[in-house]
Amino acid sequence: MRFQAPQLGALGVAFTTFRAMQFVSLVAIVGMVANFINEIVSSQRDAPDVLVGTLAVASIATLYVSISYILYYDGLLPLLIAAGIDVTLLVASIVVAVTIGKPLSLLKCELLPQPSSPTETFTMSISAREYASAAVKYGNYLSLITTDQPHCYEIKAVWGLGIALCVLFAFSAVLSVGLWRRIKSGVPKDIEN
Repeated sequence: MRFQAPQLGALGVAFTTFRAMQFVSLVAIVGMVANFINEIVSSQRDAPDVLVGTLAVASIATLYVSISYILYYDGLLPLLIAAGIDVTLLVASIVVAVTIGKPLSLLKCELLPQPSSPTETFTMSISAREYASAAVKYGNYLSLITTDQPHCYEIKAVWGLGIALCVLFAFSAVLSVGLWRRIKSGVPKDIEN
């Protein structure tokens, strides 16, 4: 049995590429946020709602991206519905990026201390830092990401991938509509046909 991707020209290749980039970004976000939450919970603290929400959205989106590509590959994906779900995930990605990024936009990770040991990372007190007033506003989320440089860079990477996902979901929604129009109109896949 030979597997062959749908032959839908540049739109099909672009759709496949965007789904692959979405999958890689989402798996990276799930891994980093899950690790972050694990370290927080291991230090006997409550995980911030923003991180739990990010993990939930990224996990659902990963499941959707995987299933939708399998259906696309088999020619069973309802492309207009997929475009609608992509727009919904675009909105969810925007909410995640804004929520995570609001306290991060002015944070300079290089000014934070290096970690002294893995066990002390989340048990350090932030009271001596100038972030105390902001930590009250954003709950324990900001106090946890400002403990040291690696955690700051990790959450900034999640933020950056969230922004990238906004672009990826916007383009994949447009590509889904384009693919739907191509299939609906019966336009040949290439000039030779």
